[in-house]
Amino acid sequence: MEISRIIQQPLTEHLDKEEITLLIGPRQAGKTTLLRSIADQLMQAGATCLFFNLDIDIDAQHFSSQQRFVERVEALSAGKRAYVFIDEVQRIENAGLFLKGIYDRRLPHKWIATGSGSLELKEKIAESLAGRKRNFLLFPVSVGEFLSYRLAANLPQSVAQIRTDTFAEERFLIEYLQYGGYPRVLTASDTLEKRSVLAEIFQSYVERDLQLLLRLEKSRELITLLQLLSNRIGRLMNYQDLANMTNLSVPTVKNYLWYCQKTFVIEEVLPFFTNKEKELTKTPQNYFVDSGLRNFLLNNFDLTPLSSDFGFLFQQLVFQILRNRFSNGIEAIRYWRTQNQAEVDFVVQNGLAILPIEVKAERMKKPQVERSLRNFIATYEPAEAWIVNRSLQESIQIGQTEVKFLPWYELLV
Repeated sequence: MEISRIIQQPLTEHLDKEEITLLIGPRQAGKTTLLRSIADQLMQAGATCLFFNLDIDIDAQHFSSQQRFVERVEALSAGKRAYVFIDEVQRIENAGLFLKGIYDRRLPHKWIATGSGSLELKEKIAESLAGRKRNFLLFPVSVGEFLSYRLAANLPQSVAQIRTDTFAEERFLIEYLQYGGYPRVLTASDTLEKRSVLAEIFQSYVERDLQLLLRLEKSRELITLLQLLSNRIGRLMNYQDLANMTNLSVPTVKNYLWYCQKTFVIEEVLPFFTNKEKELTKTPQNYFVDSGLRNFLLNNFDLTPLSSDFGFLFQQLVFQILRNRFSNGIEAIRYWRTQNQAEVDFVVQNGLAILPIEVKAERMKKPQVERSLRNFIATYEPAEAWIVNRSLQESIQIGQTEVKFLPWYELLV
């Protein structure tokens, strides 16, 4: 059974636009598979599709110049309008200028490009392609897509099943938190193969992305840094501590972390604040894009609801759900913490509107609001506050704020 990706529909709809369709995301998140699926649909409808993969030498040779590439496209398309797929476009020297030159020729073809990591595509290509492209971001398989695949049902039907089956909720939740959402890991036949695939993905990432971008001769310090981060999900970043434990300078630690963000291994969450004297204003927190990769770094896949890191992984999952839920808007996801240690896990900010969200990795039996969230509500008086947990769905009122207790799976629909 094929893994259905939510992004496929908006991506397909954009093929009618003149802009370049730019699909970016982590290595092996499923970009090539997704493009192949779209190309198959187009060809079944009678369209002409051309596919170039810059990781393949015989394809890469056609990109030595714009003219040579155009001549190859014209020869293969035989005078027909073609959908031209370019995979791993960041391999092209000065990829932004290359694509700009192709686009500005106003040829009848539709250009679709992909790349692993946002570094080249967002930092180098963005300026060259201003007004000429639209970005689509593909992460590893989300927990909603995972449930649909495992239960062979659409998302509302999948949520309905685990809503009434606590055994299934726990089984699928733990599996996803253990091994994450890389497609090849998800479709692996057993746990041994899953771990082997994760090892391959990480090795490929280090060798083909980070070592190349950072020009590292040795990657030991970088791997140590990522292992340290694996134990600090959702915690305040202490650069000096990380520098001391890796024998790196603080600027080097910050540089490595920046590259890890741009290549979709970790995601940074900044603090929400209005009072600089009482609230944290600078120190970020980090989450891993994929829990399986995080667990591989620690070589620890043993997980139950009683495990010491279950709560951190569950909080990371909720962050990923929120990121996907608000990805099409202007909302920013922050965290809140005061100098007196009061904290709220997430604050979704949309202009003046704010939504505080607390995460509880337990099956709550009754509504209970802890002091930190009450302090936030008293200070900011938001219209709503959420407490995301594993079972309780209920609402209570605190002043002008409606506090909603929501099971994590309800956020998916």
